[in-house]
Amino acid sequence: MEYVLLALIGLFSGVVGALVGLGGGIILVPATLFLGGSLGLIPGITPQNVVGLSVIMMIFTGLASTMTYMKSKTVDYRSGLIFFVGSIPGTILGAWVNKGLDLPSFNLYFGILLIILSTLLLIRKYLKPVQWFVNNGKKKTFTDPHGTNHVYGYPVWFALLLTFGVGFASGLFGIGGGSIIVPAMILLFLFPPHVAVGTSMFMVFLSSIVNSASHISLGNVPWFYTIPVVPAAFIGAKIGASLNQRIKSETLVFALRIILLLLGIRSIVAGLMG
Repeated sequence: MEYVLLALIGLFSGVVGALVGLGGGIILVPATLFLGGSLGLIPGITPQNVVGLSVIMMIFTGLASTMTYMKSKTVDYRSGLIFFVGSIPGTILGAWVNKGLDLPSFNLYFGILLIILSTLLLIRKYLKPVQWFVNNGKKKTFTDPHGTNHVYGYPVWFALLLTFGVGFASGLFGIGGGSIIVPAMILLFLFPPHVAVGTSMFMVFLSSIVNSASHISLGNVPWFYTIPVVPAAFIGAKIGASLNQRIKSETLVFALRIILLLLGIRSIVAGLMG
């Protein structure tokens, strides 16, 4: 039964993660903690195991979705590499801090992060894009299929600082970093949404390799549980990336805001109640 549940979680995580550039861990972590930790349907699962499972999964969701976005030419490789370099030290630090968290503490801090992310997604459409970063950084131009030119950019030093924090959250909670970097790329650096998603998944793929190495060395990866999760998430990521090119994702993003908010509230309550 636990293998079927994990396969379904992996499939859904891959679809949603690739569709809106969140990586998938933001779905897998709370779902697995709820089914495994709270309901006891996944034997022997711990917060550290869930994070370890999530970062292994995101190697494959990142790879699958990046391959699809490469075909549509919506991956900014230079930016993805810069973001990846900035995230490396934060990822290692976050993985190290993770080993000291018990379940109530993990639930509390993770719940706070989920509410912050859901709020960012909720107010994203009402925030005015910030021009300062483009004006004070190296500008790039992207022409979409409709022939519209989009100018975006950022100072490299700020991108490195930002992605250090993204990497720390990724290593600590196993969420991939896309849930934080995508809103920042769109609001601060003025990335076209499709380029933000494609570049985010490229960064998720690279950073997950480093992240997984850290968690493997700490003994956090439940290898038997990767058997149903990895192939299901890989298939889901291919589906999500393909859907991204065909449909508007605003309806799904709206639903995701509500899901993240509810999961965050539930996680905080669980953390406070121990």
